[in-house]
Amino acid sequence: MSEQQSAPPIDVNPVSNILKRSWGWLFGLGVFFIIFGGIGLTMTIGLTLFSMFVFGMLLIIAGITQFVDVCRCREWQGSVWHSLVALLYIAGGCLVIYDPFLASTLITAMLGGILVIIGITRMIMAVHIRKSRGFGWLLLSGLAAVVLGGLIISQWPFSGLWFIGLFIAIELIISGWTYILLALSIRQIK
Repeated sequence: MSEQQSAPPIDVNPVSNILKRSWGWLFGLGVFFIIFGGIGLTMTIGLTLFSMFVFGMLLIIAGITQFVDVCRCREWQGSVWHSLVALLYIAGGCLVIYDPFLASTLITAMLGGILVIIGITRMIMAVHIRKSRGFGWLLLSGLAAVVLGGLIISQWPFSGLWFIGLFIAIELIISGWTYILLALSIRQIK
C-alpha cells in the first residue's frame, strides 16, 4: 500500500500574511503621523501657509499639464477653451503662492459656509426621516456642522490663518492613531 502524501496547506489569505510581516512599518507610520500632527498643532499658521504653497504649486503643475495636452491636440475644437482653463489654473496657482494669507482666508470662508449648508441639509433630512431609527444622530451631525461652520465664520478673517493648519494637524493625528490601531490588530492575526 502506498501512502498518500498530503499536499501542503494552501494559504487562503496571502495578503494578511504580508500585512502581518510588515505591521511594524504601519505602526511606525502611525507614530510618525502623530508626531508631525503634534508639531503641526503648535504651528498652525505655518502649516496653513505651507499647505497653501503646495496647493498653489499643484495648480501651476495642473495648468502646465493642460497646456501640454492642448499642444498635443491642436485640432480639437475645444483647444481654445482648454487653453483658457490652463491659464486660469496657472494664474490661480500664482495668486495662491503670491498671497497665501488671502488664499487661506477665502478658502476658510468657503469651508465655513459649506459646513453651515451641509449642517442645515442634514437637519432637514433628519426631520424628514424622524420616524426612522438613528435620525437623532443625523440631526446631531447637522447641528455640529452648523456650529463648526458658524464658529469658523464668526472668527473670519482671522480663522483663515489657523483653521486649515489645525485641520491638517488633527487629520495627521487621527490618521496616526488609525494606523497604530490597525497595525496592532494586524499583529494579532493568527
